[in-house]
Amino acid sequence: MWRDPGQPADSYYQVRPECTDVPKTRFKIKAGKTLSPRKWQAAFTPEGYLDISKTLSRIYRGGIHPSIRGEVWEFLLGCYDPKSTFDERDEIRQRRRIQYIRWKEECRQIFPVVGSGRFITAPIITEDGQPIQEPLVILETNQDRGPSAETGNADGNGTNQSRMNASCSEMVRELTSHGPLDQKVIQWLLTLHQIGLDVHRTDRTLVFYEKQENLSKLWDILAVYARIDTDVGYCQGMSDLCSPMIMLLEDEADAFWCFERLMRRLRGNFRCTESSVGVETQLSNLAEITQVVDPKLHQHLDALGGGDYLFAFRMLMVLFRREFSFCDSLYLWEMMWALEYDPDLFSVYEEPELNGEKAEGSKGRTKSIRHYGKFERENMKNGAVNSESPLPISIFLVASVLKDKSSTLLQEARGLDDVVKILNDMTGNLDAKKACSSAMKLHKKYLKKVTFLPWSATINPDVAFEMFN
Repeated sequence: MWRDPGQPADSYYQVRPECTDVPKTRFKIKAGKTLSPRKWQAAFTPEGYLDISKTLSRIYRGGIHPSIRGEVWEFLLGCYDPKSTFDERDEIRQRRRIQYIRWKEECRQIFPVVGSGRFITAPIITEDGQPIQEPLVILETNQDRGPSAETGNADGNGTNQSRMNASCSEMVRELTSHGPLDQKVIQWLLTLHQIGLDVHRTDRTLVFYEKQENLSKLWDILAVYARIDTDVGYCQGMSDLCSPMIMLLEDEADAFWCFERLMRRLRGNFRCTESSVGVETQLSNLAEITQVVDPKLHQHLDALGGGDYLFAFRMLMVLFRREFSFCDSLYLWEMMWALEYDPDLFSVYEEPELNGEKAEGSKGRTKSIRHYGKFERENMKNGAVNSESPLPISIFLVASVLKDKSSTLLQEARGLDDVVKILNDMTGNLDAKKACSSAMKLHKKYLKKVTFLPWSATINPDVAFEMFN
């Protein structure tokens, strides 16, 4: 039987020619397997209702065609209800775009660089709310200001520099002109340069980010999110999660809301205190799973001082963005979301006050079991859905990777540095489809063997964030 070898998808995410050490993409667009634009359109009724069950199975079989990836993700992440019409979704989309514009304008009123097409990488304020007139900020916030910036004329350059200094001084004075700043505003302003530093480092091997406007768009979205989510703000790693949204969705507001929905799933990982990191719970779950499915490996890692599983911190925080090529990481994400899909996701996000009512048994009656992802169905079958917090598939993905490398880790790892090196050597060598399949098998095995047990581990947040570097 003839099999379609598939069409490479690299052309949709072009890599800069000088970047020769980028992992090769394994994902291929395959006829009959990959969710194509034609199959996607055919899944809608004339009114706009989406047959989500066929879509989920197609995604798990072969991923999503890059040309429609953004709009499909909006459904997978709960931006829209599959049982809504085209008109209803248009109304929601317009309402959200207006809301985003309002939030962005509020941010711009505080700090005018937001929405200007520029961004900063140097601090602008001290922790006690005093403005910093950093020369780098003056340069960054006044790029392309004035017609004589590149004329080479000495008088012109002097005039332009004066404009730059005056503009920055005006901006700095505005920050404190109405008295002491609110602590939440200070905290937000303190994060803006860190966002800028991370934006500069995010996916810089891609041609897409050679354009200043795309870098600025990423900075704007992260700055606005940090302002509205005061509980979490901004943490390193969020730029890796947001970057694909910028590329897949042309409208900035649509990209923001897709990122916001993703953060609904992951924000707990980024919530930190002085003594712990939010992802600590998932690392504890990972330790528990490994102890059940591969006790020898867990014992070995624990003996090496890795019982807190901090070496897996990055995988969970940015969902394997560093272990796969850009294209393959998107393929992995959409398979994960398809497997975990819950048709009540939209209503849970939009109407949290009704969440309790929905939990009292309406879920099974109102929607067919086939509308749920395969991973979610397995949870429901085993009663895990009734637990306080069913474990996400990402934890089982990490566990399956560790189990796959168990023999190597047991034979070669003589310290935590060896563990990290062995795991880092996987970069570009993992198969997204096989990883998901292994995670599903491991999940099924785990649910049959155990009930959730308490686990204790303490992680120093300062040490944890060093894992990104």
